[in-house]
Amino acid sequence: MHVIDSHTGGMPTRVILDGGPDLGSGPLADQARALATDHEGFYKSILLEPRGQPGMVGALLVAPQDPTCEVGVIYFDADAVLGMCGHGTIGLGVTLAHMGRIGVGTHRIETPVGVISIDVLDANTVRVTNVESRRIRADVTVDVAGYGSVTGDLAYGGNWFFIVDPSPMAVDSTNIRALTDMTIAVREACVAQGVCGENGELVDHVVFQGTSSNADVHSRNFVLCPDDEYDRSPCGTGSSARLACLAAAGRLAPGEEIIQESVIGSPYRLSYQPGPSGGVIPTITGQAFVMAEGQLIFGAEDPFKLGIY
Repeated sequence: MHVIDSHTGGMPTRVILDGGPDLGSGPLADQARALATDHEGFYKSILLEPRGQPGMVGALLVAPQDPTCEVGVIYFDADAVLGMCGHGTIGLGVTLAHMGRIGVGTHRIETPVGVISIDVLDANTVRVTNVESRRIRADVTVDVAGYGSVTGDLAYGGNWFFIVDPSPMAVDSTNIRALTDMTIAVREACVAQGVCGENGELVDHVVFQGTSSNADVHSRNFVLCPDDEYDRSPCGTGSSARLACLAAAGRLAPGEEIIQESVIGSPYRLSYQPGPSGGVIPTITGQAFVMAEGQLIFGAEDPFKLGIY
């Protein structure tokens, strides 16, 4: 299985170029459901230790159904198949450029949640124009075991987010364990108390928004992912959901650009334009760097060939 590894703002992406399972030839949303339900062992084995690493996201290349797209992609982490992944898309763009499959310019990519576009600005910089994002509910309060009441916004940015602003604790790398524990508890509360999308979609990410010591930075975030790992980048889909909340609250104008930092200090540049269905069309600009290229081997006698659970 041929793979290329990159990182976007410190968050790793593993692009799987070949060797994936047969997911059929239907819409990518159906192929993603097939990966999630019928091939869980496959996608977990790609990312779990000892072959993978905590926080890594996989990007499985598939044939696009839309002929205007350069490629189709299904994203997943060690716990779930994802609708979309912003840092993974930046990493994918840099990886495809590294391979010589695309160059500087605009390219369309098909995902399970729709077609997005990327602008490759140079060998390491990609601007992603994401799917339309929206705030679903504002000022939702949940009772979080061990922490009390927590209020946040429910929003969609390609995945489902509960965004708490301001964060109940400092968004700082020295607090990563405490932030992880609390955001897991918040997500569990959201699920238990029925905080979900219009069609029952579960909250799978939680964002705590804090402040930065850098005067040029709008805010700093901590993002919990479905695998209970934190996003080392500022999270592209989380930033998209955040833009939708800022727009809905009248706190950011169309076209106004801000810098969003992650909990480890890596930045994205963010802006939006109004969307056709009342949400926003986000753009996220970040940098990725290719780290490794190789073949994954699944030895028949390897006791951990499917990963450490």
